[in-house]
Amino acid sequence: MSLHPSLQTYADAWTQSVEAISELVNPLAESEWSWATPCPGWSVRDIVSHVIGLDCEMLGDPRPIHTLPRDLYHVQTEGQRYMEMQVDVRRHHTAPEMTSELEYTIIRRSRQLRNESRDPSHKIRGPLGTEQTLELATRMRAFDVWVHEQDLRTTLKKPGNLDSPGALVARDLLLQGLPKVVAKKAGAPANSAVVFDVSGPVEFLRTVRVDAEGKATVDSAPSLGPLATLSLDWETYFRLACGRVTYASVADRVKIEGDHELADAILRNFAVTP
Repeated sequence: MSLHPSLQTYADAWTQSVEAISELVNPLAESEWSWATPCPGWSVRDIVSHVIGLDCEMLGDPRPIHTLPRDLYHVQTEGQRYMEMQVDVRRHHTAPEMTSELEYTIIRRSRQLRNESRDPSHKIRGPLGTEQTLELATRMRAFDVWVHEQDLRTTLKKPGNLDSPGALVARDLLLQGLPKVVAKKAGAPANSAVVFDVSGPVEFLRTVRVDAEGKATVDSAPSLGPLATLSLDWETYFRLACGRVTYASVADRVKIEGDHELADAILRNFAVTP
């Protein structure tokens, strides 16, 4: 039985991104695995460990029994502790150990996807003992590996795949967080609209509309009288939304029209990933 059509897009995106990660890290010297990345607190090795670990969990492998050190400053929440377990358990693995485990995990996970016959609505184990649908889990893996591929490309100075299938998955997922950013975090007033005009490899225009009750929605129709319009390139957009850069560090790459105070509040609270 072939993969369900609603899962195929995410499986294809995951495949391209995870294979790109493998190509990026295979030639690295041992010292380069310790280079810091834009992902807070994580090195190249840590990112690859995270990718391996979560795909092993998708395969149904048991989580490692491991005690985290107390001095990991970037680990503040239970969710972060959960994610850190798969990372810290591999912190002393050598480059050959990392590349061989990554390759083996890709082979196993690719086989699983080829043979996947479960319905997209089938519930599977999620982080912290939660349950999530197979479709959501597959989508999140596609998003996660693409973002981490970009983390590695930034660190290794090898840009690429900004318009890949994973980038489109990331766009749609990150856009879901915009209403909360605009209405709740930035406090946009009722009956207002804010336009986001994004250019570059992934180009789109979206309007966040806040209704009379303060509830926000996002759509692709332009607004005739937005309170603010924010114009920025795709790379800046996703790095802000993923918490990889601060607004202060990329302010010169954002053009603001209209209410600057509101726009500043939006951009200071733009991160939507955990």
